[in-house]
Amino acid sequence: MFKRMLSAFGVGGPSVDTVLDSPHAVPGEVITGQVRIQGGSSDAQIEEILLSLVTRVEVEHGDHERAGTAEFLRVSAGRKVKVTAGQLTTVPFQIALPWETPISAVGGRELPGVVVGVRTELVIAGAPDKGDLDPVLVGPLESQDRVLEAFGELGFSFHSADVEAGRLHGVRQELGFFQEIEFFPPSRYAGRVSQVELTFVASPDDLVVVLEADRRGGMFRSGGDSFGRFHVSHEEALRTDWAAAIDGWLAKVAESGGGHAMFGGHQEHYGHDYDHHGHHGHHGHHGRRGPGMGGMVAGAAAGVVGGMILGEVMEDAFDGDDEGFEE
Repeated sequence: MFKRMLSAFGVGGPSVDTVLDSPHAVPGEVITGQVRIQGGSSDAQIEEILLSLVTRVEVEHGDHERAGTAEFLRVSAGRKVKVTAGQLTTVPFQIALPWETPISAVGGRELPGVVVGVRTELVIAGAPDKGDLDPVLVGPLESQDRVLEAFGELGFSFHSADVEAGRLHGVRQELGFFQEIEFFPPSRYAGRVSQVELTFVASPDDLVVVLEADRRGGMFRSGGDSFGRFHVSHEEALRTDWAAAIDGWLAKVAESGGGHAMFGGHQEHYGHDYDHHGHHGHHGHHGRRGPGMGGMVAGAAAGVVGGMILGEVMEDAFDGDDEGFEE
């Protein structure tokens, strides 16, 4: 997508352009593309072509958070690649997206606050040459989409999304970070619940839906955070009435801060769980058709992104990162 000259070879050297066959994908899917290298004025050799998946994460430092770049998968597309002068050399590749890859697009629109991309790195004479990022619009799995649509049906409004470094208590994770999608609750919960955060942790077989509600205190109730978790197979997720499940959970949270639900034969308790990095754990959600998640995100994206093209958003998102975070 971004053609650039390989400065290591000097003036007249080859140029490289990484092209994805499609920028759209879902977790667990294999994305394909080609690294296209246009030969320069003389023959050249690239020791290795490396491709990595990266996303932007928020990393805690005491009471503050700082943005860092998380590389969560790296693959080799080729070694000892000879580039003939004046000729185009094409190196095909494929990358299997991890099931826990953050969602960066909903309803075909970028999800503000979350970026995922493929970074091309060429090793030339033993020295790495990191290239540009090619964005990947990672949409939700069908099972995840059912949960997201329930939020729209219930009248939630999208607030923000990000990726946090850390692990959730009691949830098996392959990656060292998790995504949070934050919503304002329906008006009927005004004064009792200020925000609800949603986290997905997917695997090939199942889906964990984690929720955190920020409860407001009152004369006869205490405030604080309440958490819920649903653990179901992807097939069970498609049969679940998420609107009823989420609304039922949130109603109990609003009144007492606790509740129980039965999903997939597992009884889940909604209490106060914390992950190993001091983050709060999460658990469950629900719906009744409103604008839908795609519509919510569209409105938010219009305010955040404006007229910027996706490539510019991708580059801006990683500009100035002074912190690395690698798996």
